[in-house]
Amino acid sequence: MVRKLREGERLLGEGKDLGEVCRHLEVSEQTWHRWRNQYGGMKAEDTKRLKELERENQRLKKLVAEQALDIDMLKEMSRGNW
Repeated sequence: MVRKLREGERLLGEGKDLGEVCRHLEVSEQTWHRWRNQYGGMKAEDTKRLKELERENQRLKKLVAEQALDIDMLKEMSRGNW
């Protein structure tokens, strides 16, 4: 993704229009703008670290949700509603 952004910036600098650049990169203009907003100033290693953190965040959210369900179940059991 970062490589495609760099290549796209290079092509834009050479005078190609955004439509041509997006076709060359095989991405939509919407995707191009989203990538540019999210990752425009990042280096490849920064992007890799961001992806790792996003995966870790998802894993932790899932863990918290499972624990919340366990707590609810234990509360129900302690009330005798099981």
